[in-house]
Amino acid sequence: MALAVSWASGASAQIGSIVRMDPALDALIAPGAEIELLADGHDWVEGPVWDERGRRLLYSDIPRNAVYAWSEAEGVSVFMKPSGYTGVERYGREPGSNALAFDAEGRLLLCEHGDRRVAVLTDRGGKLTVADRFQGQRFNSPNDLAIHSSGAIYFTDPPYGLPQGERDQRREIDFFGVYRISPAGAVSALIWDLPRPNGIAFSADETTLYVAQSHGAAPFVMAYPVLGDGGLGEGRIFFDATPFLSSGRGLPDGLKVDAEDNVWATGPGGVFVLSPEGKLLGRLLTGRITANVAFGGPEGNMLFMTANDAILRIATQTRGSR
Repeated sequence: MALAVSWASGASAQIGSIVRMDPALDALIAPGAEIELLADGHDWVEGPVWDERGRRLLYSDIPRNAVYAWSEAEGVSVFMKPSGYTGVERYGREPGSNALAFDAEGRLLLCEHGDRRVAVLTDRGGKLTVADRFQGQRFNSPNDLAIHSSGAIYFTDPPYGLPQGERDQRREIDFFGVYRISPAGAVSALIWDLPRPNGIAFSADETTLYVAQSHGAAPFVMAYPVLGDGGLGEGRIFFDATPFLSSGRGLPDGLKVDAEDNVWATGPGGVFVLSPEGKLLGRLLTGRITANVAFGGPEGNMLFMTANDAILRIATQTRGSR
């Protein structure tokens, strides 16, 4: 598929709006800050991560089966293609990689829809499988991941990447789970009762794991205590997006946590900014279905957003937790 992406050099276009619902938001987003459009013309972008060594943003375009790079100086370029599905036949509408993350060694990890695995890009460019099965059965389509300081990888596995979704005959696991890959490579299921687990992130001190649920009947961000053995305790609803379903397109999807433990979660209309207690401080209305977010930039204070076909950002007065 040809690259047909535009990007704004110099002064970026301003789009969307900010809804301030609590004075505490002013400490996180300065009055006068605006949402910037950096690039558009993609198909469906997801899984952004800031590449500190390359001084660029990496992100997935899932239908195009590619990872793109954006930098201030060079704009948009293809970083990797294919990024997910490596078979010879067409594989549905969402074959590519989804979430991206860097581990403690600086290696890029990918949740791959088409190849149904969590993979790692090695220093010399080849990819290795980190995990593709649970108890001998293939995952559905790994979606988002969070890396614990121990080296363990926590990830979600909804059906979105399967060509026929939850009804796909390729399905081997009868639930949509949240999993942990231990530093030694052992895979364990931690959550199996969420209809659509999606975005995932740790609190700043790693005592809580947040899981967003992209489910119209229960559009929640859940919070689970992280136990000493790496398992999870009983979950609770951290934020309920139900009252906002009619105020914008989209459902809870990706999320990140800042250094002060505020949660920046995508949902109907754009991005919700939530206090550590789950109080809604404000909303970033993007005008697009917004899938995920990532902190980055030279000072670490830029919030990048993957929003339908576009890459957006806003300057904040905080940084990502890690």
